[in-house]
Amino acid sequence: MKITDIEAFAVNIPLVPFDEGGIGPYVTNHNSLTSMDRVLVRVDTDEGVSGWGEVRVFLTPEATVSIIEDGIRPLVTGQSPFELEKLRRQVFIEYANADLFFAPVEVACWDIVGKALDKPLYELLGGWTTPSQTDMKHRAHQDDYTDIHEVEVAYCLGICSPDQSRQRAAEVLDKGYSVLKTKAGRDWKEDIARIKAMHEETDGELEFRLDPNQGWTIDQAIRVGSKLADAGIYLQYMEQPIRVDAHKSLASLKNQTGQPIGPNEDTYIPHNLRRLIEVGAIDIAVLDLTPAGGITGLRQQAAIAEDAGIPIAHHCAFDLGIRTAAILHSVHGIPGFSLPPDSVYYGWESDVIRDPFEIKDGMLTVPQEAGLGIEVDYDSVEEYRIA
Repeated sequence: MKITDIEAFAVNIPLVPFDEGGIGPYVTNHNSLTSMDRVLVRVDTDEGVSGWGEVRVFLTPEATVSIIEDGIRPLVTGQSPFELEKLRRQVFIEYANADLFFAPVEVACWDIVGKALDKPLYELLGGWTTPSQTDMKHRAHQDDYTDIHEVEVAYCLGICSPDQSRQRAAEVLDKGYSVLKTKAGRDWKEDIARIKAMHEETDGELEFRLDPNQGWTIDQAIRVGSKLADAGIYLQYMEQPIRVDAHKSLASLKNQTGQPIGPNEDTYIPHNLRRLIEVGAIDIAVLDLTPAGGITGLRQQAAIAEDAGIPIAHHCAFDLGIRTAAILHSVHGIPGFSLPPDSVYYGWESDVIRDPFEIKDGMLTVPQEAGLGIEVDYDSVEEYRIA
């Protein structure tokens, strides 16, 4: 089997407004979103089997499509989708990181392999290695667990007022979620007030992740972590609170506040995960298959974190059904993922797959069909396609 073509489709899909139960506008320390651009990638083969991947837009939709079709396509056309490690190492461009643009192609190859072998992707990755939602699986107790295929997800919320955050936290808990991640970084005092309001409203039953996207200085991050601890609030983790490549400051922050530190953007930089571990600046590894170059690279990063005894969560990048499926298979099949992946899947107006996912009691079901286990709806692609 050989790859014959790659085609990329840019789409823009609106978010459901907050007052209608959605999350739009989704406010962070650097932008405010009411819709999101995504690029869908189809890889075709000479045996009529095609696979799908998905990635966020970088720079512009046109630029992202061009790099994939004009840059990545010539490097992999004519080669086997089964030889993923070979492809991954071949896609090398001097002075540039091509991993981001290769990732959706790599995921599509996994989809092709699964379809060709008639196996769901998580089985190819090792098969059902993630812990159940309530218990950790240990070797001595494997027979105590049923073969479930559900993955708990963390609800993600943008920056809202304390009152809006309080209201949404109660709704999220009522819907069966156990973890809520909220953005931060515009006003550190307001960030503290929002977490306190949500903690109070849910009687401490909801766990929180706080993500300022590098938006705090070290002194602000210390104050946030310490004031929350003084109030008896211990985050599941504080995600990338300060700028990347400040690993000693991250280690200092962890030691001074007692709040678990979960670097995210730092892990996008090659070899940073090892450095974070070496200097004691990481408690949780918040990984993402796109900057890792795909599922193969994600598996490599997960092995590094697992060997260090560090729990792993997967990041969300406003994922439609294609990448959501890839994440579910990855965290279900790759060892080390013990914390719920982030998700905003509930926030979309629509999706581009025929049978959209359903979140029940804060959980998503891993597809059992071959490959990614999803089918793309071309009518939806055309409806939301960016001309």
